[in-house]
This record gives sequence, structure tokens and C-alpha cells, in this order.
Amino acid sequence: MTAYASYIIVLVVIAFFASAIRILREYQRGVVFTLGRFWKVKGPGFIIIIPIVQQMVRVDLRTIVMDVPTQDVISHDNVSVKVNAVVYFRVVDPEKSIIQVENFYMATSELAQTTLRSVLGQHELDEMLAERERLNADVQNILDRQTDAWGIKVSNVEIKHVDLDESMVRAIAKQAEAERVRRAKIIHAEGEMQASEQLLQAAKKLSQQSQALQLRYLQTLTEIANERSNTIVFPIPMDIFQTLVDKTKSSG
Repeated sequence: MTAYASYIIVLVVIAFFASAIRILREYQRGVVFTLGRFWKVKGPGFIIIIPIVQQMVRVDLRTIVMDVPTQDVISHDNVSVKVNAVVYFRVVDPEKSIIQVENFYMATSELAQTTLRSVLGQHELDEMLAERERLNADVQNILDRQTDAWGIKVSNVEIKHVDLDESMVRAIAKQAEAERVRRAKIIHAEGEMQASEQLLQAAKKLSQQSQALQLRYLQTLTEIANERSNTIVFPIPMDIFQTLVDKTKSSG
């Protein structure tokens, strides 16, 4: 019985010391409580905890990639869209992450969902599609401020998808087509305006010298003669008729 009791005592002592030993990795910290009160943050490496008297909660300091579930968002211009995102955050204060919030991961997830709906609901659909970087920064800044009390640092937020209904996709396609037609008409009108200004300047320049106008007529005749045409209509300058009239009057 004495040997058996000694064996039991040795096992109890070994189990006691074994339960007191903790090994924390480089990216882990241990929040230690003594009789229910916070004592200190320990780690990484070899840690000794007094069994029964002390308890330790492990905290991972690595960046956590959290997928935000798809959210139904009503934009500022009353368009219903489905949006999902991804949030990158990490624990920077292990003490706050355990003491100030019950479950920091769940709390951050719920806050990300409500913040995403709130921020995107203040913008129109065009802004959601064209200014995604700015919206990412807005959501990230709000999350970072609100999770600071939990010892959480939100480093980045990325909106992944903005899904639209089929009817809205067709409406946007029609709008884009109308915009392309409008731009083509504007470019064509600007081209006509520039061409008319150039023609006006050329006409003023030619009208200053009658010889220049006649040379232009000859150049036009040469260009027409190069075409495969049997009939050539060549305008005769009015100056020629005026010259003939003047000579007739002088001879009469």
C-alpha cells in the first residue's frame, strides 16, 4: 500500500507540473488570469501557469482574413444590389481582445456587415461600381475606429462583388450604349465645326488673290481628270465673264 500510494503521489505531482507548462508559438500570446483577475500577457515561448489558481487564454496575433457574407444593399438612388467583401484584421492588444469583448471575431464580423450596408447605402450605384477604392477606404476607417477599443487593427477592406439584377444589367447596358452614341454625335459635330472653320479660312485666303483661285480650279480639274469619268463639269470663274464684258464694252 505504501508503494502504491507513493506511485499515486508521483503521478499527481507529474500531472500537476505538466498542467502548469504551456508552450506558446511566436505568433501567440497568453492572457493570464489569477483567481479570475487579469494578471499579465505572457509569451511567446515556455510559460508556467499555477494550476487551479491561474487560467490562460491563447490569442493569435496573425492577420485574420474574414469573409463578409453577401449583404442586400439599397443604394442612394434606390437600386437593390448584393455586395460581399473581405476584411483583413489582427489583434494588436491581447488584453483588450479578451476582456473588452466576448468574441472579437464574431463582433468584428457583425460590425463589418452593418458598416458595409451603412456606407454603401449612402452612395449611388455608379459610385459603387466606379469608386470602389474610396468605398473600401471608408469602410476600413470606420471599422478601424470602432474596433480599436477591442484591441483590433483593421488593415484592409476589399469589396469583392457588386451583383445586380438582370433587369438592372440590361438598363445599364442601354445607358452605356446611349452614352456612346451621344459621344459619337458630339465628336462628329465638333469635327464638322472644325472643318467649316478651316474651309472659311481657306475661302478668305483664296478670295484675296484671284490667281490663287484660278490655280485651285486647275488643281481640281487635274484631280477630276484622273478619275475614270467621261463627263467633267468644270465651273468657270465669273472673272472671265467680267473680262469679256469689259472688252466688249471697250470695243463697242
